[in-house]
Amino acid sequence: MTTDALHGGQPSKLRNFHITFFAIVLGMAGFTLAIQKAGALFVQFEQIGTVSLYFTLALFVIVSLTYLTKAVTNPDTISHEWNHPIKINFFPLIAKIFLVLSVVYLERNLQVSYYMWVTGVILQLLASIFIISSWITQTHFKIEHMTPGWFIPIVGAIIVPIAGVKHGFTEVSWFFFSVGLIFWMALFTIVMYRMVFHASIPERLLPTLFILFAPPAIGFIAYNKLVGGELDAFARILYYFSLFMFILVLFRLPMLAKINYYLSWWAYSFPVAAKVLATLLMFTLTKDPFFRNLAIFELAFLILIIAVLLVRTTMAIAKGEICVED
Repeated sequence: MTTDALHGGQPSKLRNFHITFFAIVLGMAGFTLAIQKAGALFVQFEQIGTVSLYFTLALFVIVSLTYLTKAVTNPDTISHEWNHPIKINFFPLIAKIFLVLSVVYLERNLQVSYYMWVTGVILQLLASIFIISSWITQTHFKIEHMTPGWFIPIVGAIIVPIAGVKHGFTEVSWFFFSVGLIFWMALFTIVMYRMVFHASIPERLLPTLFILFAPPAIGFIAYNKLVGGELDAFARILYYFSLFMFILVLFRLPMLAKINYYLSWWAYSFPVAAKVLATLLMFTLTKDPFFRNLAIFELAFLILIIAVLLVRTTMAIAKGEICVED
């Protein structure tokens, strides 16, 4: 095979099928869960949630098989991604997908939920150990490489209790919640330092700003499960901090709306889904109409985001703008 074929044809497309494609699956999994939970407000969403679930599962299989094919035929590209200061943080997306789907299946099939949860926990533990070890021992990372995308390896740990408590693994859930929460606080400090005192985040990574409000939103849900559904002071701190960060990021929408399309746009989806879920839970706990109205606004925003992402990604695929050299 010629060099031109490798770098201009289908083999090149496969080589550039990056780990970040799993962000699409995670976004759809989060959307599915949000729609499912919103069924308490809108009954008609139940059927939409089922269709979205099957679409997400099919997408997960397609992306996984494609990436596995790439791993077999182009193993050097996997090594390159693993050693990349930004892309390495996207490998735990696979664990997060299993963990989110385990929550989706809690109300559909408890056994399927259990197996997905166990798979997600194992993958999350391995990813956390290897990636954090890489952070500690690396010699080529710089402060400019730090973005909210670095939260991805630890957010999965915070998701664990949401289904873990239901499956009877309370102490395991506390273990992962503790690890995720402490690392989130440490990384949040570094990210804020990087954004305030160093060069701005590159355009293609600006959508990761949405990840800023995902950890406290998910943390609020997980903590509520761990303490048996109580709305205490710490739960409120987590929720209201996520709300503030959500509002803060919304003020940056005019800037974000001007950037070119990148696959990183899918970073908009899962954090907003997490925020919808947190607000729905807040409404359930307080019965305050304010949170019901806020949940409806956030849900409408999420639906708009998913619609735009699906259309824009389809257009990018048709134009050959996907799977190109970075």
